[in-house]
Amino acid sequence: MAASLLVLAAAGCGDGKSKPSSSPAASSSPAAASPTAVTDLQSVYERVVTDVLPSVVQISTSSGLGSGVVYDGKGDIITNAHVVGTATQFTVTQPTGGTPLSASLVGSYPTGDIAVIRAGGGTLKAAKFGDSAKLQVGQIVMAMGSPLGLTGTVTQGIVSALGRTVTSKDSSGGSIITVGDAIQTSAAINNGNSGGALVDLTSQVVGIPSAAALNPELGDSAAPGIGFAIPSATATRIADQLIANGKVTDSGRAALGVKVVGVVDRSGTPIGVGIAEVEANSPASKAGLKVGDVITAVNGAPTPDPTTLSQVLVTLKPGQQVKVDYTTPDGTKQSTTVTLGTLAG
Repeated sequence: MAASLLVLAAAGCGDGKSKPSSSPAASSSPAAASPTAVTDLQSVYERVVTDVLPSVVQISTSSGLGSGVVYDGKGDIITNAHVVGTATQFTVTQPTGGTPLSASLVGSYPTGDIAVIRAGGGTLKAAKFGDSAKLQVGQIVMAMGSPLGLTGTVTQGIVSALGRTVTSKDSSGGSIITVGDAIQTSAAINNGNSGGALVDLTSQVVGIPSAAALNPELGDSAAPGIGFAIPSATATRIADQLIANGKVTDSGRAALGVKVVGVVDRSGTPIGVGIAEVEANSPASKAGLKVGDVITAVNGAPTPDPTTLSQVLVTLKPGQQVKVDYTTPDGTKQSTTVTLGTLAG
C-alpha cells in the first residue's frame, strides 16, 4: 500500500542528534554553473511563466480564496472541490488584471477534490494540460496560484515522489478527502494555492495543487517543502465528466458499494468499519456482505476505521478481485472475495 499522510488542505524524520563528518583533504568544491547555463535555465522559467500564468486565476467565494486553471475556450476552470465548498457563484480575478469576472458552478466531485466552474464575460486563455503519467522524480516543476491572496504567485521545486495516498479535511474541517496517486512536490504550496497549476518546463499543467503536509511533532504546523497535487490525468478525466454531465460516473476509483461507520472496542480502540448500508447489486452485496458485518481488512490491509478503509480502496482498481475479512454480528470471523466496483459521484 502506498504511503499515506494526514495533510492540511491548502485552501482554507531524523532524530537530529547525528551530524555528518567531513574530511577537508577528501572534499572538493562543486564546480560553479556557467553563466550561460544559468541564463538558459532562467530563460526557460521566464518562458513558462509567460505561457502559463495568464491561465491561472484567483477564485473568490463568500468564505475564502483559492486558485483555478482555465481549461477550455468556453471559460471552464478546473479547481479543487474544497475551494468551491458549497458555493455556486464566484468571482474570478486574472493575474493580468482587468475587471473581475463572474462565474458559476458547473459541477463538483468532493470525493476526488475536483470541481469545475465557468466564467463568462471575458476572454480567458486556456492552459495546456500534459500527461502526468510521464512525470519522473527529480523533474523540475513550478506551482502557480494565489497563495495568501497574492494573485499570480510562482514557486519552483521538483517532483519529490509519485503515487502518494493523501488524506485531508475539506475547507470546513469536516469531511475527509482521500486522493490517490498524488504528486509530492517541494514547490511551496500555501493557503490559496489550492486549485492552481503545477507546471513542467514545457509549459504544460501536470497537476492541480491541493494540500500541504502537516508536521504533528510541531503541533500540526506546516511541513516546509512537502506539498501534494492531483495528477492532471485524474483532474481532466473528472473535469470532462463534470462539464458533460454535471456529475461523475466513472471516477476510476474502486468501491465496495457500502456505507460504513467506525466501530471501537470497550476501551475505545478502533477495530473495524461497520456496514450501515449495502447498495443493491453492489460488489459487497454480491459477495454476501450484510448490514451489521464489521470489515477488518481489505486485500490484506487492516481497516480499523473509515479513513483507513478509504485509503486502502484508493490504491485499488475497479474490477480487481480482493479478499475482504470481516466479523459477523455474532462475532464469527469470515472472509469473502469481492470484485470491486466503481465509485460514482
